[in-house]
Amino acid sequence: MIINFLFAAIKAGCPLLFGTTGEIMTEKSGNLNLGVEGMMFMGAFVSFYTAYKTDSLVLALLAAFGTGVLAALIYAILTVSLMANQNVTGLALSIFGAGFAQFFGESMISKAGGSPKLSESFLKSISERPLPFLGDIPVIGKLLFSHNPFVYISIITAIICTIYMCKTRAGLNMRAVGESAAAADAAGINVYAVKYIHICLGGGICALGGAYLSLINGGGIWNNSNVVNGQGWIAVALVIFAAWNPAKAIFGSLVFGAFSVLQFYVPRNIIELPNAFYVMLPFLITTLILIITSMKKTKKGVQPAGCGINYFREER
Repeated sequence: MIINFLFAAIKAGCPLLFGTTGEIMTEKSGNLNLGVEGMMFMGAFVSFYTAYKTDSLVLALLAAFGTGVLAALIYAILTVSLMANQNVTGLALSIFGAGFAQFFGESMISKAGGSPKLSESFLKSISERPLPFLGDIPVIGKLLFSHNPFVYISIITAIICTIYMCKTRAGLNMRAVGESAAAADAAGINVYAVKYIHICLGGGICALGGAYLSLINGGGIWNNSNVVNGQGWIAVALVIFAAWNPAKAIFGSLVFGAFSVLQFYVPRNIIELPNAFYVMLPFLITTLILIITSMKKTKKGVQPAGCGINYFREER
């Protein structure tokens, strides 16, 4: 039972890991994008529609990533070039993304004459399957090497982003811009290019989390009511829990994923709580983390100093 619980927790944490990794890349470059929920909504619809029309997982992933990049590009133009308020712009993006998915989702349902369903061949291509040799290892094989492709992609993405941030010159430039755009500019770093690139990259990664929610969690059927269900907001809080480190976000997503599936594994004859409590639990933990983090006095693992502050070169 414990193995099954951890296996389910890893799956439930996958979209959170995408959203968290994408938002970390954005915030490390000095921008706070609260539009994660909206970008996940847009990625969810576009990936589902692409898969529905083409039966191709690769095209569905590319479509989701491209949609996230485009949404983040709009955010970048408004906040980096036009210096709009980052909080307001991010919230507007969340509202727009939800409306986008529901509007076009309803149109897709109308044209299909009911809830569209993905083909059996496509569902088979994204199903859980053990990796050769590794999947045969007792216990560990089931727990770590028998997942759907999204789980491996999310973990690899987080690891690559960690290496990029910590071990490459481009990653160092990104972190320098996030800490002090003026100092980075004085050192010869193209601040605007760094911001645009990483905001767009982060948006694309966030949208992949939405693709997981519609293609995997949806069971191959489009759910127009609440496909993302607040996962984007949890991802924003998970950034803080992970201390702006994608590698730590792997563990953080597992923890939050465990809270999400806890209701299915708690013996009802021992602890009898209403289902609403378990639905509320991830959001309650999110709130507590935000409160506890705001009280921290340490300077380790804190938000980049320049995050959320618009940079105007003439004020340097």
